[in-house]
Amino acid sequence: MQVAITCRHGSIRQDLRDYITQKAEKLLRYLDTVSEIDVTLEFEGPRVDVEMLVEIDGYHTIVAHVEGEDTKVTFDKALHKMEHQVHKYKEKHRDRRHKTSVSDASLEAGSKDSPQA
Repeated sequence: MQVAITCRHGSIRQDLRDYITQKAEKLLRYLDTVSEIDVTLEFEGPRVDVEMLVEIDGYHTIVAHVEGEDTKVTFDKALHKMEHQVHKYKEKHRDRRHKTSVSDASLEAGSKDSPQA
């Protein structure tokens, strides 16, 4: 999985590019089905717009957009927003069903308690 960083109307230093890549890859800890992460930095005078797109399983995309003055601080805010959205997505799509039904589980528990003849 690779992090794609795009800069519009400006550029960033290599150390900031490495920082963004390192932090964005931490999203994989929360959700292992991430297939692509795109970070777009758009410079408009003194302001910077940071947009993060996280593609999950190739068909679902989560978007976080933040505007600010400082590039690193604005990226951190966008990352925090994205972490919250990824956590929310994970909770929503978590499979809470049990593998066995309650009646099957009670039958299995009952058969374990009965003595063998």
